[in-house]
Amino acid sequence: MTTLEDTPVDPAPGRFAAFLRPKVGGLPRTFWVLWAGTLLNRLGTMVEPFLGLYLTTMRGLSLTQAGMVMAVLGAGSLCGQLAGGALADRIGRRVTLTLATVGTGAAMLALGYAEGLAAIVAAALLLGLLLDMYRPASQAMVADVISPGDRPRAFGLLFWAVNLGWAVAMVLGGTLARQGFLWLFWIDALTCAAFGLLVWRAVPETRARGARAERAGGFGRVLRDRVMVAYVLVTLVYTFVLMQGMTTMPLAMKEAGLGPQDYGLAIAANGVLIIIVQPLVNAWLARRDHSLVMVAGFVLVALGYGLTAFAASLAAYTATILVWTLGEITAASVLQAVVADLAPAGLRGRYSGLYGMAWSGGFLLAPLGGTQLLGAGGVPALWLTCAGLALGAAAAQLALAPALRRRRAVALATPFSSE
Repeated sequence: MTTLEDTPVDPAPGRFAAFLRPKVGGLPRTFWVLWAGTLLNRLGTMVEPFLGLYLTTMRGLSLTQAGMVMAVLGAGSLCGQLAGGALADRIGRRVTLTLATVGTGAAMLALGYAEGLAAIVAAALLLGLLLDMYRPASQAMVADVISPGDRPRAFGLLFWAVNLGWAVAMVLGGTLARQGFLWLFWIDALTCAAFGLLVWRAVPETRARGARAERAGGFGRVLRDRVMVAYVLVTLVYTFVLMQGMTTMPLAMKEAGLGPQDYGLAIAANGVLIIIVQPLVNAWLARRDHSLVMVAGFVLVALGYGLTAFAASLAAYTATILVWTLGEITAASVLQAVVADLAPAGLRGRYSGLYGMAWSGGFLLAPLGGTQLLGAGGVPALWLTCAGLALGAAAAQLALAPALRRRRAVALATPFSSE
C-alpha cells in the first residue's frame, strides 16, 4: 500500500522558486509598489509616440509647428527633471511623485483639448515640465529602501517593467487611435494619476530624516562632483546614439525604400528582446564590475549602429537592432545604480535629476543631430558617426572606472538602513 509519505513530490515548483529567487527575491514591499505603479504608468504611455501624428492630422499643424511643439515638450522635460530632483530632496519623494503624476494627468488632458497654436504650446510646456518630474523621486526612493548590493537588480527590474508597459502601449495605442485620439489622452492621464495615488496610499516617505546637512548647497554640490558630471556627460553621448533608433532610423530606412510598417516590425524586435532576455541576465550582470558592464554595453551599441550603415533590407535592419538592443540591456543593468552609489543620501533626488537630464537632453538632441548627419553625409555617415560616438563613450567610461570603483567601495562599506 502506498502511503502519503511515499507519494512522489514534483520538484518543478521548487526549481522554479530557486530560479526566481536571485532575480526577484529579497526586495521590499515599497519597491514592488513602485514597480507595479511604473508598469501601470507605462501601459498608458500612448500620447508621446503618436503626438506628431495627432498634431498634424487632428489639429492641422504644419510639420514645422508640430516639431516646435515637441521641442517645447522636450525642453520642459529638461527643466522638469531638475525641479523634480530638488523637490524630492526638499519636500520628500512621496509628495513629489504624487504631485508630478497627478499633475501630468491634468496636463495631458489640457493638451488633448487645447485648440490653437498658442494654447497647444502652453499645454505642451506644462506637460513637459511635469511629465518626467516624478523620475528623480522614484529613483531616489529605490536608493532609499534598497541596499547598494541589490540596487542594480532593482533598477534592472524597473527597466524591464518600463519596456513591457511600452510594448503593450504601442499596440493598444495604435488600435485606440483609430477610434479617436482623445482616448489616448484620457488613458494616459488616468494611468499617470493612478500611479501617483497608488504611491500616496501604499508607500511611506523614504527620505532620510537626518540628511539635512547633506542637502545644503543643492545642485551646486552636485555640479562640483566631477565624477558625477563626467558620468552624466558620458550618458548624454550614449543616449544621443541610442535614441537614433527611435527618432532618425525611420528616415534612414525610407532612404532604403522601406516604409513605416517595416520600421514598426523592425523596432518591435527591440522590445521583444528586452522583455525576454533582460530578466534572465539582469542579476548576473549586476554582480559584475559596473564600469566594465557599461563598456561592454556601449561597445555592443557601437557595433549595432555601425553595422546599420550596411543594412538595406528589413531583415538586415532587424538584425542590427538586435545587436544594439543587447548593448542597451547590458548597460541598463547598472546605469542608474551608479548614480545611487555616487549620491549622498540627502542629495539622491538632485543627483537623479541631473542624470535624468542626460536622457531628456539625449532625446531632445537625437533628432536634431541625427537629421543633420543624415542630410549632410547620408545614411553611412549617420550610422558610422553614431558608432564612433558610442566607442568614445566606452573609452570615457573606461577612464572613469577607477573613480567609480572607489565610490562604490565606499557605498558598500557604509552601513545601510532604510528609514
